[in-house]
Amino acid sequence: KMQVGDLIGVLVAAAVMFIPLMILHEGDVAKGLAEGYVGGFGSKELSAPQAGLMAFLSKGIIGGQMAWPLIIAGMLMGIGFILMKIKSPMLVAIGMYLPLETTFAIAVGGLIKGIVDRIQAKRSFDQNQGSILENTGILIASGLIAGEALMGLVFAALAFLDIRLYAFPYESFITSLVIFVFLGWVLVKIPLKEAEKAKQ
Repeated sequence: KMQVGDLIGVLVAAAVMFIPLMILHEGDVAKGLAEGYVGGFGSKELSAPQAGLMAFLSKGIIGGQMAWPLIIAGMLMGIGFILMKIKSPMLVAIGMYLPLETTFAIAVGGLIKGIVDRIQAKRSFDQNQGSILENTGILIASGLIAGEALMGLVFAALAFLDIRLYAFPYESFITSLVIFVFLGWVLVKIPLKEAEKAKQ
């Protein structure tokens, strides 16, 4: 029954994911035509590094041209990270093939988590408060990730349907930085507030 359930889940996910993937691809194709680059999966905007890596590995296995020196080097590095007791060796590995604009957010998330951990240690939260603190932070971060993904689909759908909305006349680094700092403050303040409520 579990295997049947897994098969149903794979089929449903494949059927559902086709639509947003098509919207992303065709939306970037439309954007590429407007801005003068070749759009779609594999373009500068939709580089899909993880998919490219899996395709590279699959071709290497099937074609018998696997880059074994690179695979062995990665295995040895993984063993080294474990022996060095690095907390998140997987994040280091991910950072090696994902672009900087993607991994930078992971690094900032780690810094925010470090700040929260330091404040938690100073305020001497009990186990229940610690659980509430962590769960609240994870829920907010997950909501931001889901919201970003959904907004990406909305923008892709607008490009796909050739619907043009009001665009900002200029891109402001300062405005983006202020919003970024505000989101970091939210990720620290709200979980700590919820943990303090549990103490009361």
